Amino acid sequence: MSDVAPEETRPEGQALIIANHTPVTGQRRRPSGEPPPLPRELNTTAAAWLIGFAGWACVWALVFLFDGPEVWITERDLEWMGPIVDNRQSWLTPSMQKVSEIGTFWATPVVGWVTIIGGLAARRIRHVVLLIVALSLVAFISTVISVQIGRPRPLGVSIIGAWEGFAQPSRPVALFAASVVSAGLTLAPFGRWRRSWFFASAALVAMFGFAQLYVAVDHPTDVLAAATVGVAVTLLVYRLWAPESVFPITYRGGKTAHLDIAGARGAAIRNGLESQLGITATDVQLIGVESSAGSTPLSIATADGSRVFAKLYSRSHLRSDRSYKLFRTLRYGRLEDEQRFSSVRRLIQHEDYMLHVMRRAGIDCMEPMGIVEITPDHEYLLVAEFIQGGREIGEVRVTTSLIDAGLTTVAQMWGAGLAHRDIKPANIMVQGDRLRLIDVAFGEVRPSPWRQAVDLANMMLVLALGSSPELVYERALQHFSEQEIAEAFAASRGVTLPSALRASVKKDGRALLECFRELAPERPMVSIQRWSVRRIGLTLWVTVVTIALLAVFVGSLNDIGLT
Repeated sequence: MSDVAPEETRPEGQALIIANHTPVTGQRRRPSGEPPPLPRELNTTAAAWLIGFAGWACVWALVFLFDGPEVWITERDLEWMGPIVDNRQSWLTPSMQKVSEIGTFWATPVVGWVTIIGGLAARRIRHVVLLIVALSLVAFISTVISVQIGRPRPLGVSIIGAWEGFAQPSRPVALFAASVVSAGLTLAPFGRWRRSWFFASAALVAMFGFAQLYVAVDHPTDVLAAATVGVAVTLLVYRLWAPESVFPITYRGGKTAHLDIAGARGAAIRNGLESQLGITATDVQLIGVESSAGSTPLSIATADGSRVFAKLYSRSHLRSDRSYKLFRTLRYGRLEDEQRFSSVRRLIQHEDYMLHVMRRAGIDCMEPMGIVEITPDHEYLLVAEFIQGGREIGEVRVTTSLIDAGLTTVAQMWGAGLAHRDIKPANIMVQGDRLRLIDVAFGEVRPSPWRQAVDLANMMLVLALGSSPELVYERALQHFSEQEIAEAFAASRGVTLPSALRASVKKDGRALLECFRELAPERPMVSIQRWSVRRIGLTLWVTVVTIALLAVFVGSLNDIGLT
């Protein structure tokens, strides 16, 4: 029997399958072991520091288990620092003592607090938290190792500086190295500014380390091991929880939701489109960034002259979604279906699924074209139809036909048991005489009645922004009853309106919400979930955890070198 399905029996749109089961569409499965378009990798510098840290770990293990290595290392240390101590100069000694004092007691607190204040001013909460985490880990590792090894300060030489505890590794040097690296990763943009900061930081750490040797507080290997611990741990912490590709440091403004699509990520997007969807991309550009905060929207030109639309999702968007829903739960109570997604894959699958469901229901939205894996579990691309010539409804004159189209769309969603949940001017596109919904990421199947009613109220508000509430209400009566319209505005309040729609209504200045309530029959406000056992428990839990973390932070300021 032939392996090729007859033309008349093969379902429309199904790829042609030949004997070796390879689709002829240009798509292919990524073989096991082949890297994804954008693999997660440590850069060369970070890898080198981690290797150095691993090397010191081996040395510490040998010193802890055997006496011979410790004696040999101490003899070499005293040989190396002997010329420095024996040739102290009277004019240089006061300066070296002052450098050692500043580095031990002042440098880390000053750099740390400047970084914390600067990071908070720039709203880089994640980086500030990671600074504290990095200093805490470095302090913990330094303390544990020094106690276990128990290495004394240099013997047989005159110590002329302040010291405390054991010598290996040098705790002040480790904390100072961690603080300056954290400052660069928190405040300095990637590129020339960060390289300059790191070169200057290396010089400062080297000067501090030399001062420690000059006053004979530390051995050479104490300084080298400490610098390695401070730099390696800090780079690892920031690389794992605030990678530059996801949380770039920039001062050009704009929304942090928008990822950089140049360089390696841009090449990965093109590669993924080609290999996974058979789309040859010739140009990738950001689009609609002013009205998008939950993803990175892209306009992609293809080799055949057409365009496709895409939304790039990453773990930063997933974390933002979780934080947004937690905030709304604490402030308003859980507004029904706002459960957090467990992964980026789940997040993008939901939007792709909602596009299919809405199109199946006859709702005029973008046609989904597939999902591209950029980095497994971290970045995915949702590809859909590009609405050629489309304009946001706020940019066009709202005619009676557009009002009817918008109201018909809501009626279709009601009939199919769907809710969009994010109706605002930026999510309603006008293409010729067609009104099309976009961004269905918040869409839900079989939501509660009040949630569907809110969709109607939001749609009427959007349409009234470009016309008049009287005209919109008159046309709405052709699609909905007076009681349904009254219910919609009885369920509407600040929390149910998307922030962009609230801003547009406020800027319009016509008190549209109150106007619609006056036109509709009077009805008591619809109660939406606000207080619940879950909200009370979550609020108490967040409060207790916050107080505990603040207490631990304040109590450990001295331990992590911030006092």
